[in-house]
Amino acid sequence: MENQTLQYPETKNFIAGKFVPQTNRTLNVVTPLSGGVLSKVTLSDAAELDRAVQAAKAAFPSWSATPIKERVQVFYRYKTLLEKHVKELAQLVHEENGKTIEEATAEVEKSIELTEFACSLPQLISGELLEVSKGVECRVEHKPLGVVASIAPFNFPNMVPHWTIPNAIALGNCMILKPSEQVPISAIRISELLKEAGLPDGVFNVVNGDREIVEAICDHPDIEAVSFVGSTKVAKIVYRRSTSNLKRCVALGGAKNHLIVLPDAHLEMTASNITASMSGCAGQRCMAASAMVAVGPLDAIISKICDEARKIIPGKNLGSVISKEAKERIERYIAEAEKAGAKILVDGRNCVVAGKENGFYVGPTVIDYVTPDMAIAKEEVFGPVLAIIRAKDIDEALAIENSSNYGNAASVFTQSGGMAKKVMEGASAGMIGVNVGVPVPREPFSFGGWNESKFGVNDITGKSSIEFWTKLKKTTVKWNPESKTNWMS
Repeated sequence: MENQTLQYPETKNFIAGKFVPQTNRTLNVVTPLSGGVLSKVTLSDAAELDRAVQAAKAAFPSWSATPIKERVQVFYRYKTLLEKHVKELAQLVHEENGKTIEEATAEVEKSIELTEFACSLPQLISGELLEVSKGVECRVEHKPLGVVASIAPFNFPNMVPHWTIPNAIALGNCMILKPSEQVPISAIRISELLKEAGLPDGVFNVVNGDREIVEAICDHPDIEAVSFVGSTKVAKIVYRRSTSNLKRCVALGGAKNHLIVLPDAHLEMTASNITASMSGCAGQRCMAASAMVAVGPLDAIISKICDEARKIIPGKNLGSVISKEAKERIERYIAEAEKAGAKILVDGRNCVVAGKENGFYVGPTVIDYVTPDMAIAKEEVFGPVLAIIRAKDIDEALAIENSSNYGNAASVFTQSGGMAKKVMEGASAGMIGVNVGVPVPREPFSFGGWNESKFGVNDITGKSSIEFWTKLKKTTVKWNPESKTNWMS
């Protein structure tokens, strides 16, 4: 396909403030809305990564020496640019990822919130100073690591990069971003806006590619830290490979979030929240409600969930899934559950959107009488599918939740404070909700799960991320020669 037929220019790497010529390997960037080709993306090699790392290394001494109060001025200006370009950035997300315009807009608005938090970092890392002995002071300061890398997934092309970019860079690091090769266009626009905001060349770089670049990032001796968001399978590989090369790493993996619903749950609120959680972003988010644990007789709530699900129409208020392969995988999970004895209450298979017949759509799907041993009850489906598991009481419900290998999020729907507290204390997950379908913490609270949903220490956002993106320097000062000699001398 010739360049002029592409909707967007070929997606190149951004290194040292410039877009650099692509390598011989490229990949079509396909919009899941229609199956058409949006752009082509460079598939870089290890040499191209090294070029970016060297640019970041060259920029690091000056950027890290810049006072943080001055560094964050870039992000004040950048936040204004994000606000100015919300519609444009949301359109990019819509086209390359397939989510609705409303969902894409919410994603960009979350990026603005994340950038706003980074602007507050000077007040959060002011350090500590204490006179520990007569005439002797100790000081603790947060110092940047150097060159760091962020490996981002396809499901949030704008927001997930902002989990890392503002905080890591405001704290004095220089960054290499590796976006998903399925959604690389948003990252290029981010790089343009950061440059417009006044970020010095080399502080932020984008290297596109596939598995080869991920492996090269894990192996590169001059990259000090790696963050990753994606599947648990790959998160384990990235974490092991990075840490074996003596890097610090936080790798966020998949999820199987359980929403425990008790008989006293509010009918309307519960049904609307659960339906929105399972279908939002076409279920392609690690905070989606994928397993509902129904405690006791809940036919009225389940019926209402089905009613709400039928109001969600692919191509209107439900976006596409990312690829043909994803659509086939999701529909295979549904078919296998049905074959195993589950009951399909709302069936979203074989969905075709008029005018977008080549797009990748799965309608909202509600499946009842799923048993804990079924694949759809244990594995991450990553689609607009709700599996309902029946439990006789709260203890059995918690046992089902606790048995999951994952531990990203869990919620309980009830009007009982005692029952809510029991789930809050007993659920094995890093993020808990009460009557909340998507319990994502807002800044300054951090995002991160437990178990096989996260590998490494500290979380990827919020205050917790400060410890990940910095190292501590401890300084002891003594100016009084008349002081007696002691163990500190």
